[in-house]
Amino acid sequence: MRLSVATRKGLFELSEGGGTWNVDALHFVGEPVTAALYEESSSRVIAALRMGHFGVKLRVSDARGKQWEEVPSPVYPPKPEGIEDSNPWTLDQVWIFEGFHPKSPQRLWAGTNPGGLFRSDDGGRSWQLIESLWNMPERKQWFGGGYDMPGIHSICVHPQDPNDIVVGVSCGGAWRTRDGGSTWSVGHGMRATFMPPEGQLNPVIQDPHRIVQCESNPDVLWTQHHCGIWKSTDRGANWNEITTARPSNFGFAVAVHPRDPDAAWFMPLVSDEKRVPVNGSVVATRTRDGGATFDVLDEGLPQRNAYDIVYRHGLDIAADGAHLAAGSTTGSLWVSADSGESWQTVGVRLPPIYAVRFI
Repeated sequence: MRLSVATRKGLFELSEGGGTWNVDALHFVGEPVTAALYEESSSRVIAALRMGHFGVKLRVSDARGKQWEEVPSPVYPPKPEGIEDSNPWTLDQVWIFEGFHPKSPQRLWAGTNPGGLFRSDDGGRSWQLIESLWNMPERKQWFGGGYDMPGIHSICVHPQDPNDIVVGVSCGGAWRTRDGGSTWSVGHGMRATFMPPEGQLNPVIQDPHRIVQCESNPDVLWTQHHCGIWKSTDRGANWNEITTARPSNFGFAVAVHPRDPDAAWFMPLVSDEKRVPVNGSVVATRTRDGGATFDVLDEGLPQRNAYDIVYRHGLDIAADGAHLAAGSTTGSLWVSADSGESWQTVGVRLPPIYAVRFI
């Protein structure tokens, strides 16, 4: 079992042997790595670095990180004169990569702040803005949540159809395209309680923190929203609220079982301004019946004076459906081999963790 961990101070690769996790490689030591994607069937990797004054830098490797090549980052077009748009037209960060689809292995997608979706058809060596989404009049209603600007943090590519994609936007809703990005429709049913009553059901300002799909049944999507948990059974067209989660329905991360659409995991926090674990106790929550009931899973997780936050990309589930990994803003990394029933603390003192992925 192997993990990639993107952190504020580099991209770590870890592997498990004999019940112990060890660091096999560290790339870009000292640099913030906001997103990384490994192709399962080969040695290809792409990573995004957020270099402050020097901007966003992308690196690709065809040798599992043994050799890296710098490639151009996504570029926004110049903002036309006379356009009223409060959001910037310059790249702030790459928030997520998805792609390496079996039917389109060279195609990659990048979700960025300030809310642009980019596509690459050459493995990440060049990028094109999806202008159909960027130029929608509705986009001007998007606004910042955790950042001062909206951002695309979730990209769910249909396992059988690389042109069928659902994206999640921070304070911008859930959008689906069935034609590779030419046209878009927005999902309905989420509720933003931070808005005035008349605007709470507006679909284009919803704040899903993370959206994930079940690989075997991609019509089923789960989202950890700013105002609760929602589930869709029609690939994001309609969302139904789940109200049974405990000890909280607020958080950032969600993972869904790759073969069981009714099984999903969350990392709850105190909403909204505090954003810390409930009662200083880190727990995972799990439903195995589509949200009717939830288990609170705490064995092996810190239960006193623990204030770790798991970001939206800080929770992942392996292809076997049993192994989970969660990484926190304080550099804690926990893994489970039994669907979250018990957790093991990885004995590595990591920098703040942005994203974890099984590789």
